[in-house]
Amino acid sequence: MHDDQLTVSAGVVRSLVDEQFPAWRELPLKPLDTQGTVNAIFRLGDGLTARFPLQPRADARAWLEREAAAAAELLGHTRFATPEPIAIGEPGPGYPLPWSVQTWVPGEVVTDQILGDEFARDLAEFFSAVRAIPVHNRKFSGPGRGGDLKAHDEWMEVCLAHSENAPALRRVWSELRELPRGDAPDVMNHGDLIPGNILTAYGRLEGVLDVGGLGPADPALDLVSGWHLLEAGPRETLRTALGCDELEWRRGMAWAFEQAMGLPWYYETTNPPMAALGRRTLARILSSF
Repeated sequence: MHDDQLTVSAGVVRSLVDEQFPAWRELPLKPLDTQGTVNAIFRLGDGLTARFPLQPRADARAWLEREAAAAAELLGHTRFATPEPIAIGEPGPGYPLPWSVQTWVPGEVVTDQILGDEFARDLAEFFSAVRAIPVHNRKFSGPGRGGDLKAHDEWMEVCLAHSENAPALRRVWSELRELPRGDAPDVMNHGDLIPGNILTAYGRLEGVLDVGGLGPADPALDLVSGWHLLEAGPRETLRTALGCDELEWRRGMAWAFEQAMGLPWYYETTNPPMAALGRRTLARILSSF
């Protein structure tokens, strides 16, 4: 998926686990076929997952430590299952970066399932519980989603250059980027509520994955999930359950648009489910605009 992507083989993972964590030597190891774009993930026994970053980065250890701290901070704040950080492994033969181990979270990963009103209300409950986590005087920082919409203009120009329907998409972004933030302070957000990070059971929200991005941001940020996961009816149920005003709801649309714009062209051949997610989200936004 990435030009600098690392190869992570089951044999190398088995060796690293056995050498660094001897107590897990007898646990079966299975690579997981996921939609993920950041980590190669291996199930370790019944209760653990080993996660190996796919791209080199100089701050890999600090990044994994931040992810672990975020996972620990979220743990137990909602009634929905989230992963618990267990350990950070060291680089070794065949793999040059530190890596992490978390608890396994059961459930069915969302792909193209039709999710209804009950799921939408579950999602609203998850949002409310996350927003209730104290920010402890922290504010949004960094270049990612959750701060100033206009800060993403350069990236959007790259995406528009790769888009088949650029004129219509440009008109949408030209309006969404102007949405004011208002007076709402930063609140805690998951930060990446795409289908591959959502687990269900019998059509209800069961658990949430990839929680390492937990942090303070625009209160509208997690509303991206309404556009990534839900059709119009359940999406309105989500909005009603949260009591979103028009500005907050449209800023959620804006963040979903910004995230979706890069998916169809970047992952077209390397991760078709992610490309399809982008196209589906953009279609929902265009039809609602």
